[in-house]
Amino acid sequence: MKIDTSLAPPSTYLGALGMPGMTAYFGLLDVGALKDGETVVVSGAAGAVGTIVGQIAKAKGCRVVGIAGGPEKCALLTDELGFDAAIDYRAEDVRKALRRQAPDGIDVYFDNGGGEILDAALTRLAMHARVVVCGAISQYNNDTPVKGPSNYLSLLVRRARMEGFVVFDYAKRYAEAAQDISAWIGAGRIRVKEHVVRGSVDDFPETLQMLFRGENVGKLVLELE
Repeated sequence: MKIDTSLAPPSTYLGALGMPGMTAYFGLLDVGALKDGETVVVSGAAGAVGTIVGQIAKAKGCRVVGIAGGPEKCALLTDELGFDAAIDYRAEDVRKALRRQAPDGIDVYFDNGGGEILDAALTRLAMHARVVVCGAISQYNNDTPVKGPSNYLSLLVRRARMEGFVVFDYAKRYAEAAQDISAWIGAGRIRVKEHVVRGSVDDFPETLQMLFRGENVGKLVLELE
């Protein structure tokens, strides 16, 4: 895809204006069918997709709760990116925290983590909620069978739906998303977060492992020296 570096640096086309940004945009607005003023919860909120999901939701006038690992990431979400609240899954009981931060239930749950956090979110769904299945990073490196949601009956009780998607299905509409995202960036409603590692191609495997250790904030980029 040809990029215009006069509008944004190349790394931004790998993040907010690239696949993560497209994933956040279409996952939240199309699959999640977001409505202004709803309550949105996103897991993996300090990652490349999660940071954009939360900021788009805020631009749409929603209450946004992010789930992330560690006090530094949680502080980033609320203090810098404008999330209304953040839950540290490493230090808090996620289910109790969701009850406190989303007392009227979750209208859209954007799932990047899977596993126990997904299960906790399912117990807090509002009526006619939408669960967007984007990823399940907690399950990717399992050497045991993938753990599915045990609280799936909440979908029945709350008349909710859970839907997965692949961003490439929206390729013909990328320009539409890029136009909106770039406008939000220009207006200061989206702040781009990138974690740049400088090195060589040989550094790729170790850089990739940073994702699974939760060491990155925003889009993880390997910049070749």
